[in-house]
Amino acid sequence: MESSSSTMDRVNFRTQILTRHLQNHHIPPTDLIHTAPCVNYSPPELSEPLANFDTKSLRKLLDGKSIDVIDHMFNLMIQSNLFCPRERGGKVFVSPDFNQSMEQQREMTMKRIDYLREQGAFDGWFSRKGDDGELWRFALAETVSVFDHSLGIKLGVHFFLWGGAIRFMGTKRHHDKWFKPTETFEVRGIETVTRYDARTEEFIISTPCESAQKYWIGGAANHATHTVVFSQLEINGVNEGVHAFIAQIRDADGNICPNVRIADCGHKIGLNGVDNGRIWFDNLRIPRENLLNSVADVSPDGQYLTAIKDPDQRFAAFLAPLTSGRVTIAASSMNTAKVGLAIAIRYSLSRRAFSIRPNEPEVLLLDYPSHQRRLLPLLAKTYALSFASNYLKMIYVKRTPASIKTVHVVSSALKATENHVGHLKSEYDVQLTFEGDNNVLMQQISKALLAEFLAAKKRNKPVRGLGLEHLNKPAPIIPSQLTSSTLRTTQFQTDIFCLRERDLLHRFVKEVSEHQALGESKEHIFTVTYQLAEDLGRAFSDRLILQTFLDVEATVPAGSLKDVLGLMRSMYTTILIEEDASFLRYGYLSTDNAAVVRKEVMKLCSELRPYALSLVSSLGIPDAFLAPIAFNWVDANSWSSV
Repeated sequence: MESSSSTMDRVNFRTQILTRHLQNHHIPPTDLIHTAPCVNYSPPELSEPLANFDTKSLRKLLDGKSIDVIDHMFNLMIQSNLFCPRERGGKVFVSPDFNQSMEQQREMTMKRIDYLREQGAFDGWFSRKGDDGELWRFALAETVSVFDHSLGIKLGVHFFLWGGAIRFMGTKRHHDKWFKPTETFEVRGIETVTRYDARTEEFIISTPCESAQKYWIGGAANHATHTVVFSQLEINGVNEGVHAFIAQIRDADGNICPNVRIADCGHKIGLNGVDNGRIWFDNLRIPRENLLNSVADVSPDGQYLTAIKDPDQRFAAFLAPLTSGRVTIAASSMNTAKVGLAIAIRYSLSRRAFSIRPNEPEVLLLDYPSHQRRLLPLLAKTYALSFASNYLKMIYVKRTPASIKTVHVVSSALKATENHVGHLKSEYDVQLTFEGDNNVLMQQISKALLAEFLAAKKRNKPVRGLGLEHLNKPAPIIPSQLTSSTLRTTQFQTDIFCLRERDLLHRFVKEVSEHQALGESKEHIFTVTYQLAEDLGRAFSDRLILQTFLDVEATVPAGSLKDVLGLMRSMYTTILIEEDASFLRYGYLSTDNAAVVRKEVMKLCSELRPYALSLVSSLGIPDAFLAPIAFNWVDANSWSSV
């Protein structure tokens, strides 16, 4: 219990404070406040060193042949008032108005899509062929996501999921009927999963219980007129596995069709421009021709026809082409990282805080080592992951039946690695789970590596594919004492990443084998070994990304650009070694060498610092898609801008 004397002391102290406040109340403000000159904004271009490398060449390494497509899409968005242009600090910026209601954001998303369609942005979506056509589609989808992820998701669901299902799972009868109305948005598609029950020559789609409802479906709540339904197909009482069907859920006037129920998922923490909903089917009948029959078909008299007898293989054949979803997620994540870093680094190159010595100018934020440590490793990671994303797109567009497994594993690796970005956070948080939960994807990678390793061992042949050929060589030896020069060599970087991957794979094989010897089920084994599986998945991903960086670097002639790429590669590998506990956990690094790595990170930060502005300028994001704080933040935040 508090004593009375201490209570009185507090009362007296408070009384003195109030007395002094009242005594000063009538003193003119000018006597209390001494004016000081305002802080002025100075563009970093005036003070930062000029790039000693060709920034256009660096951007070409990032965007390749798609530069013109990307810039055209950026210009289309900048030109329209639908993209909310606003003037701040003497520049015009475009960004969604997140203060709008959910309903307003949804309608604005559709208006923007209609505008882009009217401008011809989607013309030739299905008719463009070959690698260039595939890369054009990716570039278009990635660029609109720079403005608004809701817009990118809405277009992705329509073109890559709905349109992709028609394109890859359907045949000519579906292409002839659905390509044109899809491209012109006469039909608006979504992708979902349901159960199928066939009793006549018509297909009958039903939702047998509440747990079978189709949940969180993009486009369902307001705009979609048709859906591709993935369902269990039953023929004569036999379950033939998952197949895909076209079903209409709304008429042309937007009315929900009979035998269909739809509920709105409502407001979300982000992506409110996407109208997510839930769907139930009450014995909805659709024509036999609405089965997407590239893999299997049903004859008029109800006979099931397919050349692929194994249900799992049929399912894989259905879904393999839709890997494009993971490809676009990985790429759009990189664009989000580019926007965030361009804003943060430009601001840190003009914003000053505190002086080191009296009467000296305040220090730029990016001249503080702690701030360099926060931003520059992320910049190096963004470049590394962008190169890896380009590699993924190329193996996807050049895919063959034999390479589908590689595309699946690489897309899983990069999707799970790249999308830890996040308004940026709230809008992109969903990417951690959709198209595959990131932790589960890491486990899938480990299962694939395990299968490849065991298959090669069973054949008594060298391991081939997925970049695992290094397993056929002797284990790399890491120097007992690391130096700065050693850490920067491609030999060391490759060796330590390969050592980690091979060791974790051997550990995973051993642990799985021990559980199998105890008679445990496969499902149980992969459940209890998840930690090692995730470490192995990460090791595979990091080694893959490093290899793609080295491949890009090899295309650049000796000179300043190659030197800067080498610095970023060393930053990428060194920061991963510092951040990932597995290097210490499994003994690939001693504690002394870990200390050397930590010091090297700061050294690399200081060496990358002079190139910071040139590196973010090379990312190719127009000023209008950044934020006012990245430029004249003084004027942008002035009273006149309110």
